[in-house]
Amino acid sequence: MLRSRLLLLGAAVLWSTAGAAMKLCGLSGFQIAGGRSLVAGLFLLIALPEVRRRPTVRMALGVGGYAATVTLFTLANKLTTAANAIFIQDSAPLWVLILSPALLGERASRGELLAIPIYGLGLALFFLDELSPGQLAGNLLALGAGLAFGLCIVGLRRAGEDATAAIVWGNLLAAALTLPLWPAGPPARPVDLALLAFLGVFQLGLAYLWFARGIARVPALEASLLVLLEPVLNPVWTFLLTGERPGPWAIGGGAIVLAATAWRTAVPVVAGARR
Repeated sequence: MLRSRLLLLGAAVLWSTAGAAMKLCGLSGFQIAGGRSLVAGLFLLIALPEVRRRPTVRMALGVGGYAATVTLFTLANKLTTAANAIFIQDSAPLWVLILSPALLGERASRGELLAIPIYGLGLALFFLDELSPGQLAGNLLALGAGLAFGLCIVGLRRAGEDATAAIVWGNLLAAALTLPLWPAGPPARPVDLALLAFLGVFQLGLAYLWFARGIARVPALEASLLVLLEPVLNPVWTFLLTGERPGPWAIGGGAIVLAATAWRTAVPVVAGARR
């Protein structure tokens, strides 16, 4: 069990490096999105022979949602702060609450519904800081990434045992959609290519492997809370390596989004234990 917990924490740490690595990379958002996803998709195909299968209709929502998530999140990171990008994307549970009744036939509990206005308050705070036009666009892209991540979660639930293959195909789809735009961006330096390799192999690929292996032996509630380390560390690495500071309202909004996510995760488990 300890090893599984450490794998989950390790996955969260690797995921949390996205903001800093993307800020340090001199390539455009589309170049990073395409290169990162191509490397991650190929890495997972090599590491997981069992996912080498053709995509199915059941995978479609998961594949599309994942591809949109990783692309929009990357674009957001290049326009707004890393803290805003990760915390706003972590509004995904809000969209899952809203979408689940129609797409999965799952009804939210009263406690889960109480989390919706909390998410709304947290998201609103991100737009109270003084934002440049680019930062505003980045926040909106991050909001789109949160919606896409919500669709991805629902889609992976529908994919069932094909969920892992859907993630691989999602990476390859993101690469196919964004790599044609590579020539429009700046020339790649050796350090940029090294950062792309890190993002693809470690920040996405290895992190997913560790997460998949760790979650197999850790209760869902504990696993969800352990990986909340990602949005906490993301702005820390970015500040230490680039000096970027989130605004005061963003810090407050991030704290509320994290609290709402923890509430959204814990309430169903606590309610079930009381029955």
